Amino acid sequence: MKFFDEPEIGELTSSPVIKRFEKNPVLKASDVPYKSDLVCNAGVTKFNGRYVMVFRNDIRVDEYTVQEGVSLGIAFSDDGLKWAIQPKPCLDVHSVGESGEFLNTYDARLTVIDGRCYMTFGVDTRHGVRCGIAVTDDFERFKVLSICTPDNRNFVLFPEKIGGNYVRLERPFPIYGRPGYPERFDIWMSDSPDLVYWGNPHLLLGVEDVPFSNQKIGAGPPPIKTSKGWLTVFHASDFSASRGRDGYERSWKKRYSAGVMLLDLADPRKVIGMSKKPLLSPEVPYETAGGYRNKVVFPTGMILEEGGEVRIYYGAADTYVCLATAQLEDLLGLCISPRVSK
Repeated sequence: MKFFDEPEIGELTSSPVIKRFEKNPVLKASDVPYKSDLVCNAGVTKFNGRYVMVFRNDIRVDEYTVQEGVSLGIAFSDDGLKWAIQPKPCLDVHSVGESGEFLNTYDARLTVIDGRCYMTFGVDTRHGVRCGIAVTDDFERFKVLSICTPDNRNFVLFPEKIGGNYVRLERPFPIYGRPGYPERFDIWMSDSPDLVYWGNPHLLLGVEDVPFSNQKIGAGPPPIKTSKGWLTVFHASDFSASRGRDGYERSWKKRYSAGVMLLDLADPRKVIGMSKKPLLSPEVPYETAGGYRNKVVFPTGMILEEGGEVRIYYGAADTYVCLATAQLEDLLGLCISPRVSK
């Protein structure tokens, strides 16, 4: 059976434990003090007493086309709700690698490890899609530590070493490795002694394990450590040939939702629980209409607040940065409850 002959997913709804911020979006292109038509997929963390956001900035080329990953913008906040966008982008693509080879940067994630902030980011190059890891102490100067070979992206670092090594989630593109499945990609995991050299690849979660995806899945924000395990949010897409143009891209037949799972604390290669239903699925107007690619929620930032509230920052319709919240115990319950996870 070919991939596109597989059954369609059907209607999806968000979990009742999740609440969208009533003043969404928290960031839109008109907030940015330089050329910007779309903002989305922002890495968000707390660092040195304030919230930090690194967002993807895109520019519309014509009625149908967007130049994606033009730059990575940066913003700061005292409360994680109102953001002060800085006057210029950070991590210019020309500082990443060879001039002319690296084309753009996008989809940052931020992880604080031992008091330093590490940023992973996607890079389109003339010879494939790659992903990098950089470190900064002030968000003005970045040191690029490593960039992988093509084709791999969606790097997400765990916030501490496990078993003596750094650990990351990743999403390779096995175009020839999955015959009959031209765009079916899974979440993998690897580790490193120094954030430069990576190995021990392990398949963490396959598309076939996620009932609300028939196409590809990938890491979302950096996992949160809890007493029950590593709380991990991921994105999942499903494709339907019956969908018409949805957004102002010429053809968009996908839908992106967010899922949640729990990984073993000592050995995160083990998935010990997962909700079989989406945590967040596109439902409200800023997720489903008027955007570049409608019916998209793409989680990239997650913060555990005092009192147990979990904030999840996500891209909506590839056009805005939005916020949703849930209680930690409720999220853990989605992964542990036999009624949901079996």
